[in-house]
Amino acid sequence: MSDKKRKSQSQGRNNKKDGFIMQAGILAAASIICRMIGLLYRGPLTGIIGDEGNGYYSTAYNIYTIVLLVSSYSIPSAIAKVLAQRLALKEYRNAQRIFKCALVYVMVVGGAASLVLFLWAPSFVMGNSIPVLRVFAPTIFFYGLLGVLRGYFQAHRTMMQTSVSQILEQILNAAVSLGAAYGLIQVAVKAGGDASSQAMYGAIGSALGTGSGVVVALLFMAVIYLMSRKVIKRRIDYDRTETEESYFDIFKLMMAVVTPFILSTCIYNLTTSLNQTIYLKMMVKFKEMDEIAATTQLGIFSTKAVTISNIPIALASAMSSAIVPTIASTYAQGSIKQTKKKVAYSIKVTMLISIPAAVGIGVLARPVMMVLFPQLDSLELASRLLMGLAATVVFYGLSTLTNAVLQGIGKVNTPVFNAAAAICVQTAVLVSVLYYTDFGIYGVMVSTVLYSFLMCVLNNVFMRKYLGYKQEIDRTFARPLFSAVIMGAVAYGIYEGMSYLLRLFMDSAYLINLIAFTVAVLIGALLYFVLVIKIKAVKEADLKGLPKGRAIVKMAKKARLL
Repeated sequence: MSDKKRKSQSQGRNNKKDGFIMQAGILAAASIICRMIGLLYRGPLTGIIGDEGNGYYSTAYNIYTIVLLVSSYSIPSAIAKVLAQRLALKEYRNAQRIFKCALVYVMVVGGAASLVLFLWAPSFVMGNSIPVLRVFAPTIFFYGLLGVLRGYFQAHRTMMQTSVSQILEQILNAAVSLGAAYGLIQVAVKAGGDASSQAMYGAIGSALGTGSGVVVALLFMAVIYLMSRKVIKRRIDYDRTETEESYFDIFKLMMAVVTPFILSTCIYNLTTSLNQTIYLKMMVKFKEMDEIAATTQLGIFSTKAVTISNIPIALASAMSSAIVPTIASTYAQGSIKQTKKKVAYSIKVTMLISIPAAVGIGVLARPVMMVLFPQLDSLELASRLLMGLAATVVFYGLSTLTNAVLQGIGKVNTPVFNAAAAICVQTAVLVSVLYYTDFGIYGVMVSTVLYSFLMCVLNNVFMRKYLGYKQEIDRTFARPLFSAVIMGAVAYGIYEGMSYLLRLFMDSAYLINLIAFTVAVLIGALLYFVLVIKIKAVKEADLKGLPKGRAIVKMAKKARLL
């Protein structure tokens, strides 16, 4: 047997064993469940703490997120990349040493970050957001440890542990947030606090929920790791690697890999906090807008419109988490062709869901907002903001995935420069729009869309340059978009028709909207599924690669679609 044939067969076996799309599907399912839980409790929570409380929470949360990004958030992807390279070469002892160094790193950095955030909270936020931010501070330390454990299992290309921990985290977050927010507001009421004081205490309760979720997820991952110790020890005992990396070299390697990951993720996500700060400062100072009113509008944008638009982006986030160790492994082995195939397939799968999700959010923005956040005072504003953000589902989906690809092939600095360039442009646009027009919060929406578009374009340019990757357009974008447009038109027509009929014999506006929206979404999703198969946007082999792919193919054949 020739070396070439032997290598081809080996790669084939690796691909079957790899199953990164399957792992991404597991993680995506968990992410979507988490975000749905988040949406389901956000409605009642908003009813408890109000839009003003949401404003205090989101203001503190965005700063907390930035500090988290700098200290701990990028750890899973960075650790997964480094460990995957060692595991591909069967260097189990070195992999374990890297894992230990990562734990030390996050304890030092995460502890310092938590302390800084707690002590200097007034330097980051204003007024009633200060105590909320201080409640967030300890969560950073625990999240760092959780991130290392998640990265460890991701490097082994198993997402089940991470997925379960995410669901547990979100369930505890929801339960504690609602309970603590209600309880603390009652305390404020008994103490004679005004409406703003009550909103602040409600936001503190929600922040307690975030921390509780992280702690429970950390305990779960720690137990899973301890249960795996025998397998880990057995692998280390059989490791015949002659070269053992020193802890000093490992720390240098971690700094070299983690720092670009952190910078990339930090700058990539900096827009939210930067836009928030610019918006509040400019609206209060130059437009003479009341601070509470400005914070409330920001809360509507962040906790309603952005929260809903982020749900379908969960697939791209899951795909990026799954693809980093896979890309790092195949690229390290010199298999450029296989790397390109994995990139193409992951983008195709992501777009098959992101494109119809964007169209659906665009045409049914008001119905979905009314289902999840039925507060009438802010319904119109929230709906228009969500409609404007629909395009970010596709742009963020692509840019998140291409970020992961560039990091996986070792071009970790490229996303940093791309994000920096994009953020400069969007900031200039935001400042101009806020200063010269009366767009207000819509200016934040416009700059968010612009940033996601620029990141998408720049990442694709450099991915083509470094990987030689040429994006297929027809089946990946054109056909799904054609199917999604038809789906959107039909879904909108069904929603309007159902609403008209239901109003003839029903009085409840919420119930009418819920029934009409549910029917429109179900029929629209079914229509899209039929269309993408009929116009051959997906083939049978593509469907089989998806989670439960064989069941989907079987169902499609029974319906005579294939």
